[in-house]
Amino acid sequence: MRIASLLPAATEIVGALGLADDLVAVTFECDEPAGIRERRPVVVDTALPSGLTPGEIDAVVRERAAAGLPQYALDREALRDVAPDLVLTQDLCRVCALPESTVAEALDELAIDARVLTVDPHTLDEVLDAVATVAGAAGAADAGDALVADLRRRLDAVETALAGRPRPRVLALEWVDPPFLPGHWVPAMVRRAGGEPVAGIDGGRSVATTWEEIADDPPDLVLVAPCGFGLDDAVAQAQVVRERVPGVPLVAVDSASYVVRAGPRLVDGIEAIAHALHPDAVPAPPPGRVRIL
Repeated sequence: MRIASLLPAATEIVGALGLADDLVAVTFECDEPAGIRERRPVVVDTALPSGLTPGEIDAVVRERAAAGLPQYALDREALRDVAPDLVLTQDLCRVCALPESTVAEALDELAIDARVLTVDPHTLDEVLDAVATVAGAAGAADAGDALVADLRRRLDAVETALAGRPRPRVLALEWVDPPFLPGHWVPAMVRRAGGEPVAGIDGGRSVATTWEEIADDPPDLVLVAPCGFGLDDAVAQAQVVRERVPGVPLVAVDSASYVVRAGPRLVDGIEAIAHALHPDAVPAPPPGRVRIL
């Protein structure tokens, strides 16, 4: 099967299913399986300038949204050339990836006869369901069942290791300028990792807050998980949090890989955060995932 993935999480799922060779197109953000965007045509690129600070990114995104401009660019000719049988896309967040409506219009215009599968999980359980759904659409239902079973086994192992332990109050931040509280599956990740989220909306959208509101109810720990950024950038952006919430322990995480991307590595993220919160109960993750500051 020829699979065009227009969503990094979907690319990750396809790779985890052992179907990387079936990928014929990816996005500029696809980095799992490792090196995939160097081996496949990139058909989705960002419309945002490079090198912006978090505050500048927020301003540009808001300006483009207000003007009705897209945040991403689809290379329609490249998509036509790869002739996919299955196109994986999303409609969850227009800031995070190309919307389904744009993809459907392009396929219709290019007369591409492909199945479009929209991957829109809002919760951790829905992420696991999405893995099985992608597997079924790609003709690999058994591999999907095996992968989901293994992910659930690992989640159960973390739950068992943390049973009965005190749960620190954790503030997860998905952006620092301005500060954003998490939504979707992130509060559940904090709970699964042995913390108690102090703010955020389970299954909902991320929402802006203020540093004053955060200071009014200080947490035991702040998880710095800026959307789309890796560990080094999270560490750098944590300095803003330290200035705004002095005296509160900070944990930076590779959010792009292990928090905001709705793929199998969310379980890696939970294991890494669990170790940061309960280092004597959960094994240390591989380097590069999380850092206690």
